[in-house]
Amino acid sequence: MDPRIKKLAHNLINYSTELKAGEKILIEASGLRTFPLVEALMEEAYAAGAMPFYLLHDDLVRRSQLMGASMEQMELEAQFQLARMKEMDCYIGVRGSDNVLELSDVPPAGMQAMSKTVGMKVHMQERLPNTRWVVLRFPNPTFAQTAKMSTHQFEDFYYDACLLDYAAMSKAMDPLVELMNRTDRVQLKGPGLDLSFSIKDIPAIKCDGRMNIPDGEVFTAPVKNSVNGVFHSNTPTLYEGNYFNGLRFVFKDGKIVEESCEQGDAERLHEILNRDEGARFIGEFAIGLNPFVRREMLDILFDEKIAGSFHFTPGNAYDEADNGNKSQIHWDIVVRQFADAGGGEIWFDGRLIRKDGIFLPEELKALNP
Repeated sequence: MDPRIKKLAHNLINYSTELKAGEKILIEASGLRTFPLVEALMEEAYAAGAMPFYLLHDDLVRRSQLMGASMEQMELEAQFQLARMKEMDCYIGVRGSDNVLELSDVPPAGMQAMSKTVGMKVHMQERLPNTRWVVLRFPNPTFAQTAKMSTHQFEDFYYDACLLDYAAMSKAMDPLVELMNRTDRVQLKGPGLDLSFSIKDIPAIKCDGRMNIPDGEVFTAPVKNSVNGVFHSNTPTLYEGNYFNGLRFVFKDGKIVEESCEQGDAERLHEILNRDEGARFIGEFAIGLNPFVRREMLDILFDEKIAGSFHFTPGNAYDEADNGNKSQIHWDIVVRQFADAGGGEIWFDGRLIRKDGIFLPEELKALNP
């Protein structure tokens, strides 16, 4: 076994979830290549005196189920999974699908049945607020290919990003958290993008290796009805197995009133944003900070951490930074170009905070790559 797998498992059990003796942890894995990490997590859980449980998936099989899944069937599936999740103190989700587009041709009815039942009742309403959890993607040749790297090159990159000193990063994040907690008005300006909104009285939360791996972001949420202007991203994104690029939204009083994409299924885009009332409002605004993640690779756990980027999220707000928006969806859409020369600016209360991915205030310079 690659010794870096054992180190990653050690960090996930002892730092990210802080698993204690006598506690129960669910390890949920997708894809056969994740098994070495699952084994290492089991060993670390037992070493901590805890009780590990596992649940294995494969997207190829999941697709077959969702192609004909009824709401009644998925309600029952959610009932089974919810009973298990309620018994857990901690959760680790390991994703390793061999095809990131495996679910792209599942009918909207199947994806809606999944998101309304398992997605909402098991994960949004139970796992997120009631367990200590962390989610990560495990390296495989498909993941390397989407990142445009050789397998071994990608593995080196992956472990650099996932095994950085998160305790040191956490300390460096504190001044940004304090600044965001004092801020009212935010302006984002860049090519094809001009947004303004308020984050007043909504907490800023640092993500320092305890919920997602790799980590490295500080997030909050806009005041629900405060977003106005035009949003544009040239960063490719996947949602529910569907590929989009060149997403453009027009906001009025917090709501997406116009949407389009340069690449992708426009009808599926409309269906996602019409899923429920909250899908057209923003549930998260976050700033990416991981110095080892410098380009997109069509995986949101990496892309949302790109140093110099930010992301905007149609859909559900997290309880820690709650603006009152509730939805079945939570779609992080990254603006990578803010990390490039001429890419964009972030202003807090009329003060230029970040330009072309670089923080300007002295107290924030420790977060620059």
